Amino acid sequence: MSESREVARAALWMATTQAHADEDRLRERLAAQGIRAAAVDFGGPFAQAVLQVVERAVVAAKREGLIRPLHAEEGAVAGAAHEAMMGLALKATGLNVGGKLGVARRGEHLVVAVFCSVGLGHLDDMAVALGHRALWAAATPAQQQEGRASS
Repeated sequence: MSESREVARAALWMATTQAHADEDRLRERLAAQGIRAAAVDFGGPFAQAVLQVVERAVVAAKREGLIRPLHAEEGAVAGAAHEAMMGLALKATGLNVGGKLGVARRGEHLVVAVFCSVGLGHLDDMAVALGHRALWAAATPAQQQEGRASS
C-alpha cells in the first residue's frame, strides 16, 4: 500500500475513535509504525465549523508534534483541513455538523480526515472527507526530541 494511503487510513481511524482512551491507544499503535497522529472533536453550524476545524487541526498537529511552528507546515495542515471540510460542503451547507477530525503524518505525507454527523436535530446523516498535503520530510519536534533522548 502506498505511504499516502497508509497515512490517510491512520487519520480516518483517529477521526472514528469514540473515546479519548481509544485515541491514546491508537496513537501509540500508530507511533510504532512511524505515524504521528492527533484527534479533536468539533461541532456547530457548518459555516462556523469550517474555521473551527481548521484552527483545531493546526493546534492539535503542533501539540502532538506532527508539525513545527513554521508558516509552511501550519499552512499545510490548514489547507488539508479546509479541503476536507469543502468535501462536506455540498451535503452540510446550512446544516449543523458534529464529529471528530483526525490528523496523521509520516514523512512527507500529512492527512486531515473528518468524520461527522450532518443534519438538524434527530434527522442526521453521516459524512466523511479528507485532505492531503505533502511536506518536506524534515524531522518534526517530537522526532527531534526522540533523537536527543536516545543520544
